[in-house]
Amino acid sequence: MKKRLLKNKKVQKKIDDINFEDRVLLLPHCLRPSKSCSAKMSKNGLICKDDCNIDCSIGHLRKLAEKLGYKGICIAPGGAMTIRFIIENQPKGIVAIACRKELEEGIEAINEITKKNKLNGNMPAIAVVPLIKDGCVDTIVDLEEAKRIVMLKKEVNKK
Repeated sequence: MKKRLLKNKKVQKKIDDINFEDRVLLLPHCLRPSKSCSAKMSKNGLICKDDCNIDCSIGHLRKLAEKLGYKGICIAPGGAMTIRFIIENQPKGIVAIACRKELEEGIEAINEITKKNKLNGNMPAIAVVPLIKDGCVDTIVDLEEAKRIVMLKKEVNKK
C-alpha cells in the first residue's frame, strides 16, 4: 500500500468516468477549525450546520459535492465509521481527503471489503487528496486541488 497508492494521476482518470451521483466524498473531521467549529459528532460523522458562516475547507468541499449531486458525504475520524459509510452507500467512486496514513489504511480496508464482496464485488475508483498539514487537529488541505478532484468529470460522461 506504499506511496504508489497515493500517486493520483492514474486514479483520477478513473474517477472522472464516474457520475457525481455515484460518488461519495470522504472528509476528515480534523479539517475543521477546532476553536470556532460548532458542528457536532454523531454516529454517522460530523454534522455541519447548513447556516454555518465559518470559512472552512469542510464547508467549501461539502457544499460543492452537494451542489454537484454526490451520493453522500462523510466527515469522520476515519476507520470503521468511514468503511460503514462506504458499505451503506455502495459508491462506484470515492474522493478521499485525509493524511497519508489514513489514506493508505483506507485503501487497504476498501480492498478488503471488496474481496469480502461487501461492495458487490466492485472495487470503486478512488481519488485521493493528501493533507498538506496533518496532525489530527486543525489540519490543512490544498483547497483548490481538492475542489479540482471533486469536480473531475469527462464532458462526454452521460448517464
